[in-house]
Amino acid sequence: MPDFSGRLRASGRVAILVSRYNELITAKLLEGALACCQEAGVGRADIDVIWVPGAFELAAAAAAAADTQRYTCLVALGAVIRGETPHFEYVAGEAARGLNAVAVHQRLPVGFGVLTVDTMQQALDRAGGDAGNKGREAAEAALLTADVLAQLRTHHAPD
Repeated sequence: MPDFSGRLRASGRVAILVSRYNELITAKLLEGALACCQEAGVGRADIDVIWVPGAFELAAAAAAAADTQRYTCLVALGAVIRGETPHFEYVAGEAARGLNAVAVHQRLPVGFGVLTVDTMQQALDRAGGDAGNKGREAAEAALLTADVLAQLRTHHAPD
């Protein structure tokens, strides 16, 4: 019985969608995602970085990128920091829901690197600080999933 498991390797073109809102954080997440792609052997020429105004807009950009059929995976990066209003819940929830819809409907891996934190310090910790770099982790998840989906599509498990 075949065992399908993704490997961290280049499998085609990658789009990294990045929110400009909280750019102090998202730029660090982008650095982590790019480092992961490089480690996997994805050349910089095979990576498109797509900037959007905020986390809420990530899903629309992801859907448009998926529609081009140029990418083997997408990586969505953003930072939603809780404030004093319920705005946090709406933005974070809709970003997650929209990105999931793109992944499921397009059958395209979407690495979810949208931080949902209470404080700026928590965001800094997750963007290369004490808690690692969630941008790197999102890129790794997208690349691993792209590899396993490629195996499933060709019905060939790796040796």
